[in-house]
Amino acid sequence: MTINCAIIDDEPLAAEMLASYAAKTPFLNLVGVYNSAVEAIRTLRSEPVDLLFLDIQMPELSGLEFATILPPETLIIFTTAFDRYAIDSYKVNTVDYLLKPIAYDNFLKAADKALRRIVDSRKQATYAADRFIYVKSDYKLVRINLDDIMYIEGVKDYVRIVLANSSQPVMCLMNMRTLEEYLPTPEFLRVHRSYIVHMSKVQSIDRFRFVFGDTYIPISESYKDVVNDYLNMHTLN
Repeated sequence: MTINCAIIDDEPLAAEMLASYAAKTPFLNLVGVYNSAVEAIRTLRSEPVDLLFLDIQMPELSGLEFATILPPETLIIFTTAFDRYAIDSYKVNTVDYLLKPIAYDNFLKAADKALRRIVDSRKQATYAADRFIYVKSDYKLVRINLDDIMYIEGVKDYVRIVLANSSQPVMCLMNMRTLEEYLPTPEFLRVHRSYIVHMSKVQSIDRFRFVFGDTYIPISESYKDVVNDYLNMHTLN
């Protein structure tokens, strides 16, 4: 996969260095280098890139200010000589925060992190649109329709996928985090370290446990706020 990127930096030498780094990174396609956020604003709002390498301290419009008006899907790697903006930078869609002078290995790690995030996002969008996934079970690929999933249970190194149309759950060698990343949210919610629930399949909630027939799935303290937010959005008072 190739991702389109751009650079905004008011220091010509810094911008040139970042451009040379992008040129030798196989999965990056550099589509623009700008010396100010004001210069870039028209182009990047109408023709957004996947990834932006963005300086923070710039005249007229800072990188942090510019980041708030970008399309929400644009990923940002901040490139700056100052560490005091690190906390504020994560209020936007920040992948990483690189301090100048930037070595190529740090640039590459940050870019790779952005690539993996984009790949995961596109996979999730594909699964949500197609409404099915394939998982490896007993040395074969098994197709599972998302609408058939009741809930998923983590069992050591395996996940157990319980289906509405089958008495036999599907067991596959996978960790819960991997599966959670690819299931559309909030349709599927992690409610416990060991459980992901298909919220539209919940029959009732009894003493803060999800009820599926004779099965009761607990809601752990770590996920209580997420579940409460979902329930509040769907509860008539």
